[in-house]
Amino acid sequence: MIKNNKILIGKSNDKEVYLNPAMLNRHGLIAGATGTGKTVSLKVIAEGLSELGVSTFLIDIKGDLSSLALKGDEKSLDRASKMNLDGFNLRSYPVEFFDIFEEKGLPFRTSIVDLGSSIISNVLNLSQAQEGVLNIVFRIAKDLNMKLDDLKDLKACLKYIEENAKKYTLEYGNITTNSIGAILRNILIFEEEEGDKFIGIPKIEIDDLLKPGVINILDCQKLFQKPKLYSMFLIWLLTNIYNYLPECGDLSKPKLVLFFDEAHLIFENSPKSLLDKLQQAIKLIRSKGVGIFFCTQNPKDIDEEVLAQLSTRIQHALRAYSENEIKALKYAASSFRKNPNFDTLEALKTLKIGQALVSTLGEDSSPTIVEYTNICPPSSSFNALKDEDRNRIIYNSNFYYKYKDRIETQSAYEELEKIRANEARNRELEAERIKLEKEKEKLEKEREKLKEREMLKAERERERARERRIRRNERYLERGISQVQRSVTREVGKGLFKLIKNMFK
Repeated sequence: MIKNNKILIGKSNDKEVYLNPAMLNRHGLIAGATGTGKTVSLKVIAEGLSELGVSTFLIDIKGDLSSLALKGDEKSLDRASKMNLDGFNLRSYPVEFFDIFEEKGLPFRTSIVDLGSSIISNVLNLSQAQEGVLNIVFRIAKDLNMKLDDLKDLKACLKYIEENAKKYTLEYGNITTNSIGAILRNILIFEEEEGDKFIGIPKIEIDDLLKPGVINILDCQKLFQKPKLYSMFLIWLLTNIYNYLPECGDLSKPKLVLFFDEAHLIFENSPKSLLDKLQQAIKLIRSKGVGIFFCTQNPKDIDEEVLAQLSTRIQHALRAYSENEIKALKYAASSFRKNPNFDTLEALKTLKIGQALVSTLGEDSSPTIVEYTNICPPSSSFNALKDEDRNRIIYNSNFYYKYKDRIETQSAYEELEKIRANEARNRELEAERIKLEKEKEKLEKEREKLKEREMLKAERERERARERRIRRNERYLERGISQVQRSVTREVGKGLFKLIKNMFK
């Protein structure tokens, strides 16, 4: 309910208690035991922000925030009448439904590369060595200009790097088969828990969560049962919004306000490295025009550094029986600026359903004194939204066709398949080249052998020719000698004949 451009959160007797929109980027806390009215406080603030044209993002753990899409009923009117709320009206609010598991809302996805190796390592329970290998995988994918959109891409990249571990170890660092095998096994477990539904394309665009006055509700009835995934999602959402939005300083009203229910899960299931990022984002995100409300049972569930950043406090009743619970009660009471009209500690014990101790920031940014407040009723319904009504809102959403179908982009999986195909083709060409080289070498050897045989044959031919010349010359010599012998014999015979003839004369 809006009055004087402020959100009327409730009344302390006849005094109206307001939330100043200009101070809501200083963050807030809604705390209290189960069943004390935290959800009503959350709805009243979300409704007021919607009426001011501020977009909100709500984590719906129990499924009861969907009733913001329904007009309220007599129950709210009766409470408004008892509280003497002038100008109170029943109405419904513009709502967009999202669901990571695609059951009660539009798909809510992001890509592997947008999640980053730190968040993925956390949700996959990776060791320090395995996280180091995952960091190398992200770096190699970046250097190869490959998009990591979904788990299929990540698995393909891991397998490719495993096949080429020797090649990449020299350049990027040690990559062991054991580490890659462990990462792949943990991805399989993650997929069996349906965590892969959160990872893919088209990824959610932050601009689509910033439509003026729209209440974005993420159904987390199933996600809540997976604490690590829930923690991963919330940290990713905060850091992604912080990185996306520009600096804007203080505004008359925030651009976006986030409500995180069961906030203790964020701090229980996150390692220090991620908590450090979360603390930094919470401290700095207000300069981006974003406010955050953490909803939990006990303020001590919140990290102390984060709790110190929460300026608006709405504290419903706390139950204190054990020693630790009593300490927590005293701790919650001590966080408020005292009101001289009542004892804060005793008030926390006696608060009824729909009542809370409220402290906000004044115009000068200083905390107001705590007020014992009857919380306003919501203008929307208390009744849960029926499935057919929810589905009608989902189907009529402007984002239905944008997000409903998962898109298989030309990402790392396809790129690696091309790389593998090219490498296989290159191996085939190299094998063919080696084969041709061997055949060429074989032919060269055969050519040398043939040349040797030809030379040997020619040498034998020359030898035979020489032998023929020698035999021919020998025949000529023998023939000449014979002729000489015959001539000599003839001449000798003639001489003897003349001699004998002369003797007988």
